[in-house]
Amino acid sequence: MSDQLFIRMRIRYTAMTNVLLVLAIVSQSAFANPNSDELVNKGRQLFEEGLYKEAIMAFNQAIELNPSNTQAYYLRGRTKIVFEDYHGAMKDYNTAIESNPTFAEAYYERGNVKFSLQDYFGAIEDYGEAVRLNKNLVQAYYQRGQARRELQAYEDAINDFTKIIELNPKNPDAYYLRGVIRIERGLQQEGCLDLSKAGELGDLKAYEIIRQVCNKSLK
Repeated sequence: MSDQLFIRMRIRYTAMTNVLLVLAIVSQSAFANPNSDELVNKGRQLFEEGLYKEAIMAFNQAIELNPSNTQAYYLRGRTKIVFEDYHGAMKDYNTAIESNPTFAEAYYERGNVKFSLQDYFGAIEDYGEAVRLNKNLVQAYYQRGQARRELQAYEDAINDFTKIIELNPKNPDAYYLRGVIRIERGLQQEGCLDLSKAGELGDLKAYEIIRQVCNKSLK
């Protein structure tokens, strides 16, 4: 082998080695320094494992890397609820909604915070926006029905539970609450039928009301 050929091969080998070294460094750097979305996924997993403090720290890091990461604010808000930090959660949901005004789930969760703080009018407004953006968001109809019941807007509450039944005819909670409200409004026969359906679908507490209220009307 000539000296020139040896030198050329040596140069190629050195160049390839340098390329591989750079790729390895980049790969290690990416692994050691996850991006914002990866931290959100990590936080979500920690949340599901019940490691709430660690989840918040992951969401904090995600926001530091990307202050516009809507999911990080939304999920941090949900995690703060575990610690009953309602005002902190509200702030996170506000930021998520400002970042994405069509984020139906964020309106729903903010409505839940307002409900917990007994701001039922505010909760109803947020639940209404949530179902406007996602007409199949069953839990938003359910919670709006609960808030309307707190304000004694019984007909509106019944309409919400009826909507749930239209979307999911096997939802026992909707039958139960519609039945309770109907009985409270003097619509005993309709209410008792709703409670019977709720019991049929597995809501055993419905049978207690049936024994206490509905069966007496048959005597």
